[in-house]
Amino acid sequence: MITLLGSLLGFLSAAFPDFLKLFRDAQDRKHELKILELQMQQQAQGHANRLEEIQTQADIAESRALYRTYNTGIRWVDALNGTVRPVIAYAFFLLYAVVKAMQFSADLPWLLWTEEDQAIFAGIISFYFGQRAMSKMRGGK
Repeated sequence: MITLLGSLLGFLSAAFPDFLKLFRDAQDRKHELKILELQMQQQAQGHANRLEEIQTQADIAESRALYRTYNTGIRWVDALNGTVRPVIAYAFFLLYAVVKAMQFSADLPWLLWTEEDQAIFAGIISFYFGQRAMSKMRGGK
């Protein structure tokens, strides 16, 4: 019995380095696969970042091209072009103020500050402050 046990133990101890080598090889392969997966993820993220950078550069170039069209080089045309938006805004504000004054004089105080007035006011204020914030984010004035 001891002879049989000794020969079995001898056989197993002789095969143990081979089993250990097989186990290490399997672990190395798993580790290499994990490294390759991480490299592929990093490369894909790099491509996504590069694509986003390209799209941002295209947006910047488009904005610059649009703003370049507003500058003709003729002083009076550029001055007139610069006043269009403010004049329209002031005209609509004046019209709005006249309508509200007429509502007040007609003794209709419940029409002075309605939900529509609140929506108009919030939209205008949000537009101007949002435009200013976006301009600052882009590095403008």
